[in-house]
Amino acid sequence: MVEYSAPLKEMQFALEAVAGLTGLTQLPGFEDAQPDLVAAALDEANKLASGVISPLQRVGDMHPPVIENGVVRTSPGWIDAYKQYIEGGWNGPSADPEIGGGGLPSAVGMALNEMWGSACMAFSLGPLLTQGAIDLLEAHGTDAQKAKYLEKMVSGEWTGTMNLTEPQAGSDVGALRSRARPEDDHYRISGQKIFISYGDHDMTENIIHMVLARIDGAPEGIRGVSLFLVPKFLVNDDGSLGARNDLRPVSLEHKIGIHGSPTCVMSYGDNEGSKGWLVGKENGGIQAMFTMMNNARLGVGLQGLSIAETALQQATAFAAERRQGKDIQTGEDNVPIDQHPDVKRMLVNMRAETEAMRALCYWVAARLDESRFMPDAKDKAKAQRMLDLLIPVVKSYSTDRGVEVASTSIQIHGGMGFIEETGVGQVWRDSRIAPIYEGANGVQAMDLLGRKLGRDQGAAMAELIADIRAELDGIGGDLAAIKDQVLEGVNAMERATAGQVAAFNDRIGIAAAGAADYLDLTGRVVCAWLLLKGAAAAHDWAADDAAFAENRIAIARYFATRMLPPAIALAATMEDSAEAVMAVA
Repeated sequence: MVEYSAPLKEMQFALEAVAGLTGLTQLPGFEDAQPDLVAAALDEANKLASGVISPLQRVGDMHPPVIENGVVRTSPGWIDAYKQYIEGGWNGPSADPEIGGGGLPSAVGMALNEMWGSACMAFSLGPLLTQGAIDLLEAHGTDAQKAKYLEKMVSGEWTGTMNLTEPQAGSDVGALRSRARPEDDHYRISGQKIFISYGDHDMTENIIHMVLARIDGAPEGIRGVSLFLVPKFLVNDDGSLGARNDLRPVSLEHKIGIHGSPTCVMSYGDNEGSKGWLVGKENGGIQAMFTMMNNARLGVGLQGLSIAETALQQATAFAAERRQGKDIQTGEDNVPIDQHPDVKRMLVNMRAETEAMRALCYWVAARLDESRFMPDAKDKAKAQRMLDLLIPVVKSYSTDRGVEVASTSIQIHGGMGFIEETGVGQVWRDSRIAPIYEGANGVQAMDLLGRKLGRDQGAAMAELIADIRAELDGIGGDLAAIKDQVLEGVNAMERATAGQVAAFNDRIGIAAAGAADYLDLTGRVVCAWLLLKGAAAAHDWAADDAAFAENRIAIARYFATRMLPPAIALAATMEDSAEAVMAVA
């Protein structure tokens, strides 16, 4: 098996040349996040990712967690790796320094999280959900809740979870049956949740559950859902741990992949009812939970990139070592298979997809930083619009591509890819959950259509299109041909946007049937633009490495030439194909 090692130069390039790290250092609080400091942080993180976390990948798959006496025991090595992870301060690199965080931009945190996900996706899920719970408490928690819980969650001493799903309530969260009964200053929670990642484990002394439930007497449906903080162990006023709360893991799910991640069926209130504290307003649970879910969707989109990078490294190493057949151009016999044009095509396709996802994930994360810290209110509002618009694209586009890249890696490995011992199949199995959880990708497409295009009649998308065109105006020379192809994609996206807005207003079924195609088109066009953005800066950024710079340009050309045209075709066929979908019985 190939042990993961972070592509540090590519990551630094995406942060600086594409996401705009230098601009982020001008924001209040980020002055110290200079490229040399970020490079040192990435290098140090890679030592932990490659040396400590990556070896867990196979262990977790072969020896998944078990329940012993009502407690989940994680896979061998998990506890020690997590201890090293939090001792290094890696759990809260982007959190506020006042609560123990590192104060780095979210874009840099994205790069660090890419490493953990590439090294071992199952391991990385725990910190991902904890970060989401931290964001939720920062946005909606009371001062008392923040004081009691945040610091230990930021340090990683305690982890956090998200409890939405029930057997009858998946994407339709409003169908949940969990109840909350008021009692003094808290509530008594009862009900069962399924698919709860890291719902119980032995890596930390406490777990802070964020649980959706309906207060007795609240309206039915999504309008009557509230959010509660439910700790595994109650926390005393002095911060010490008290009695065990009335909650327990009933069982562990047997999954296709991410075996090392303890995915629990959780039961609340088998006896007197578990104690929970309201977060946000009564019946405002969905609004509060969306804070956690939105940032989690960025993190899940990043998992698509992480999986793709792992698959790419495995396929690249195998294709360089595996010798078979003649070189079709030179006639040389018994050559590495990466010399065969079709194998090279697959490898280049994997690399282009991976670089495109990295550009997309980092660029959108930088808008998250701007939405929080831009001094000017108008700039801050614009960054928030871009963030809201593209979060569903990051989540859906990247996770779909991650599955495709992992599948291509199996194809390159041939028969060996179908053998579990190589570890290639595990990467593909792990990848398959990402398009499903944190809002299935079809839900993301409908979010882009309804909550984004429908809400403002395409105004935010028009704003993004105008910004892309303005930036393309400054690109020429050797990149003119790529620019023309990207511009053609932008024009197609504009036409498709107008079509989707019109259909949303008049023929909602047709708009919905075309929503996934529209999201895919948007992802392709934005990725093509960001790769070109990087290509335009490549020689200046990599002045000492001409080969690296030329490869950035070659990848941008490949993406625009090979991957953009099929997406552009979607704009011309979207309405007809949507009508064809709706016509089939």
